Amino acid sequence: MRYVVKKLITLIMTLFLVSAAAFLAFQVIPGDVVTSILGTEATPEREEQLREELGLNDPPVTRYLNWMGGVLRGDLGVSYRYSKNMNEMMPVTELIGDKMPVTLWLAALSLVLIVALSIPLGVIWARSKSHFLDAAFGVATQTAMAIPSFFLGILVTYLFGIVFRMFAPGGYVSYKEDFGAFLGYLLFPALSLAIPKIAMTARFLRNSMLTELGADYVRTAYGKGCTRRRVMYGHVLRNALMPVVTFLGMIIAEIVAGSIVIEQVFALPGIGRLLISSISNRDLPVVEILILYITFVVIFVYFLVDILYRVIDPRISGK
Repeated sequence: MRYVVKKLITLIMTLFLVSAAAFLAFQVIPGDVVTSILGTEATPEREEQLREELGLNDPPVTRYLNWMGGVLRGDLGVSYRYSKNMNEMMPVTELIGDKMPVTLWLAALSLVLIVALSIPLGVIWARSKSHFLDAAFGVATQTAMAIPSFFLGILVTYLFGIVFRMFAPGGYVSYKEDFGAFLGYLLFPALSLAIPKIAMTARFLRNSMLTELGADYVRTAYGKGCTRRRVMYGHVLRNALMPVVTFLGMIIAEIVAGSIVIEQVFALPGIGRLLISSISNRDLPVVEILILYITFVVIFVYFLVDILYRVIDPRISGK
């Protein structure tokens, strides 16, 4: 319990520091949000009025504390650039809530593909006694890890979208309109995200299993008459998966960050594209919340991995 409380305090402090750093960064980078909203033809009077409305005339510390106080109350503020109509700005909660499911489902599909494909491939690779198959796996995984995600997205689009016509490039369907078609379109961006991670996880699992196969308990199990299948799946794989769990935590964190590029390639209206456009438009309320979201996901995933690792291996529960 003490460990959990300590981790939660660390999580909160990290979120606070990241939010302060992001706010500070927007105070020093060039550009003016008022000019971005009104354009260069606005009168000085209108610019000053908008500054007052947005609270931009207050000292930076006051603005940060006001914003943080609103976040703690559940009020995330309004976007500087997006609006419901000519007279009403879009609440950040509503803006992000509409785009969050796209990114979450993209990450979920990617994780399913990674787990479903990397573990069998890693086991087959570890069990293989063929030098040719070992070399083929090595070249394939090395190549998959070396290809940049944006280029991989282009290859997937060309191969599955143009050559095999399995989906229409740019033909995104909203989850609100047709959830099945939505998942069908997301499958290909998810594949682009997952392929390098599948290669990394399979290679990591294979090396972990080979290490376990040389352990004393494996020889003892064979000496007691255990079959190769029982030794491989009942002992070796279980122990080899423990470090892989930690590695998968890192993979999830990378998926969250990597989705920003993939969303651009496949024109997905997720939080990645929203973050890029909000940074360009100096939409601070939106950027702050998205940075906090990404930070929270990364830290929380590592927190869950630590807890899961202790559950899997009770020997370290008391440390």
